[in-house]
Amino acid sequence: MKRVLWAALILAITLSFDTPGAWAQAPAGGAAAAPAGAPAAPQGRKKRVAVFDFDFTTIPPAIVAQLGANVDIGKGVTNLLVKYLVQDGTYSVIERNALDKILSEQNFSNSDRANPNSAAKIGKILGVDAIIVGSITQFGNETKNTGVGGGGGGFGGFGIGGFKHSNSKAIVNIDARIVDIDTAEILGVAEGHGESSRSSTSLTGGGGNWRGFGAGNVDFGSSDFQETILGEAVKASVEQMSAGLIADAPKLQARTIIVSGLVAAVDGGQVVLNVGAKAGLKVGDQLSVERVTKEIKDPATGQVIRRLATPVGVVKVTDVDDISAVASPVSGAGFKVGDAVKTVTQ
Repeated sequence: MKRVLWAALILAITLSFDTPGAWAQAPAGGAAAAPAGAPAAPQGRKKRVAVFDFDFTTIPPAIVAQLGANVDIGKGVTNLLVKYLVQDGTYSVIERNALDKILSEQNFSNSDRANPNSAAKIGKILGVDAIIVGSITQFGNETKNTGVGGGGGGFGGFGIGGFKHSNSKAIVNIDARIVDIDTAEILGVAEGHGESSRSSTSLTGGGGNWRGFGAGNVDFGSSDFQETILGEAVKASVEQMSAGLIADAPKLQARTIIVSGLVAAVDGGQVVLNVGAKAGLKVGDQLSVERVTKEIKDPATGQVIRRLATPVGVVKVTDVDDISAVASPVSGAGFKVGDAVKTVTQ
């Protein structure tokens, strides 16, 4: 009896090996498991973006002035959008200080905020894949006074302080565009619309401890401001817009930038390069350093058709301006003026 059972078992195993695809089928309800020890599928880096302050020139100055002295509504919306994008993690967002530094150096004015061509120029210097620019197209309320004749009020005015007996509705509309930095082409668009209404309060009423913006201090992300009807409308519109921008992420291509240059100077532990931000370098980039040992020339034309080189080491950029960069050695030694450098990572 045991012999019969062993024979049956051996026959079953043999048939399983002979059946095409028997070991290639995925388990029911799921994908086939990767073989043990197989390398993980390569993951592309996050798309890098910079977010410019939103333009709000279409909002009447009288309305903006009622929020406080020197209040920049565009910056407030931008900061809130950046917060949501960073929390989501789909994009790698350039730090605000780095963006402000470049904008200052390039004399980038507020009037250029929504200009795709200007945005593309700055984007190349920053080394990002795309720029996000936008506009605030509506930032107001509709107030209906129910205490005096049952009517009145005006669309677009804030009425800070409000009517004693009124129904106030805050309305905020914003739009954003993702701009390709090489072509200034608009790759994607997103819109945000937010409304909030409340009775017997002003547009900025009901905010707990919120006491206004003060001298230009705009924090649309504060819990106190977001408890006001204006804050609720801003939050809703920016959340909707950020969701649209995140959905458009596949439309962006991670740019491949190859930067080549030469070592211009070596001073102690610093290696100075003759290429900088205009070529696409940024702080943190690593470059391989090679030394040309022989040039191969075309015997017919005398032109150099190939250069043979030996590796010297790797350096990492620590400081960069438009036309040069300072790097520190990561590996290797004996760097010399004239050594060729080329980006390793971007």
